[in-house]
Amino acid sequence: MVIQVVTLFPEMFDGPVTSSILKRAQDHGLADIRRVPLRWFGVGPHRTTDDYPFGGGVGMLLRADVVVPAVEWALAHHAAPATVVVTSAQGQRFDQAMAQELSRAEHLVIVAGHYEGIDERATDLLGAREVSVGDVVLTGGEIPAMVMIDAIVRLLPGALGAEEGAVQESFSGEGGLEGPQFTRPKTFRSRPVPEVLLSGDHARIARWKVEESKARTRQRRPDLL
Repeated sequence: MVIQVVTLFPEMFDGPVTSSILKRAQDHGLADIRRVPLRWFGVGPHRTTDDYPFGGGVGMLLRADVVVPAVEWALAHHAAPATVVVTSAQGQRFDQAMAQELSRAEHLVIVAGHYEGIDERATDLLGAREVSVGDVVLTGGEIPAMVMIDAIVRLLPGALGAEEGAVQESFSGEGGLEGPQFTRPKTFRSRPVPEVLLSGDHARIARWKVEESKARTRQRRPDLL
């Protein structure tokens, strides 16, 4: 899978995409994460990427004549058809189901929005899908892009090593939250591990996990039921 991130701040991705699971996925040829500096396509002697919105308003907008050429350059540098996503507070909510859907794409281009957003014509001309990581305002789209990349790449076959790991998690399977988990020591500060987990009775353990998952979902995220 090739993921190209069009961004004003490519250096922000140095740590996240060169560490842990993302690094291993790239080392094993499962993912190829590339950064496309938006400043390359800026206009004028100062490579300007933004301007004031017509009709007034607070803040600046990324220009369509900068964003569109940048994405077209990205598309031209990989042969496979691409899904284009723009990070936007106005977009569809990113969730596990969308991560699973996007993980099946061969080529993904993510445009990290910035300032007050992007000229609407860029999104329209690119046929881009606007995506939000939550009802919160951030300083830019780089962190949402990192969230999306992490969630997507870890779903690629072989990325986690243990394939069941990506299935037996919150928001996967039946869609509820994962229940509590424990490891050594068996007792810590007078708090023991639930006896059922030490019983060796796999059927009983499985039932306990389902019950705990449902209970935690009812308590914390009843909207998922």
